[in-house]
Amino acid sequence: MHYQDEQVEITKVVVGPMDNNVFVVRCRQTGDAVMLDAANEHDKLLELCKRLNVRKVLETHGHWDHIQAVPQVRDAGYEVGVTAEDAKMLPSYDFVLEDDSVIEVGDLRLQTILTPGHTPGSMCFKIEGSPVVLAGDTLFPGGAGATKFEGGDFPTIIRSIEDRLFTLPAETIVMPGHGDDTTIGVERPHLQEWIDRGW
Repeated sequence: MHYQDEQVEITKVVVGPMDNNVFVVRCRQTGDAVMLDAANEHDKLLELCKRLNVRKVLETHGHWDHIQAVPQVRDAGYEVGVTAEDAKMLPSYDFVLEDDSVIEVGDLRLQTILTPGHTPGSMCFKIEGSPVVLAGDTLFPGGAGATKFEGGDFPTIIRSIEDRLFTLPAETIVMPGHGDDTTIGVERPHLQEWIDRGW
């Protein structure tokens, strides 16, 4: 168990050669769950889906290291969602994630936050009523996600972080697509440093 409070349990596994974080967000009241990023090691992820009652998979963005297991999870009957801007990066998908909408997971409500910059369609997910945002590769401890890859744009990711993530409360826990957690309060004072160094 990576995190829990009175309404949610979050399980984290690290998979693949890029050490991708995969999160399962589970409603404690109903047992329903979603998986964020079918990244790699599909056998491990499918076992997790079965054990934790995953209903669907939400992709934070379309880069190859976050989508390697998408064909296998779809073949196993799990629907996969991605933003329209990143949809062409996936081999296949089932539904489109829209900005500023709510995804219900049992009694949980996940608010979608479009944060372009790492990719055109990078998406974060804020759990309503819990101090958690699942940030994909948009925000890491010590800086913004890299923008040297396909679709990356540094000024855009800085705007996304400043306007859409740094408006969250300081105690909000940031769970990124790779590496350790951080908080909005720890990262927010360093925005100008990131701008000055250009990454």
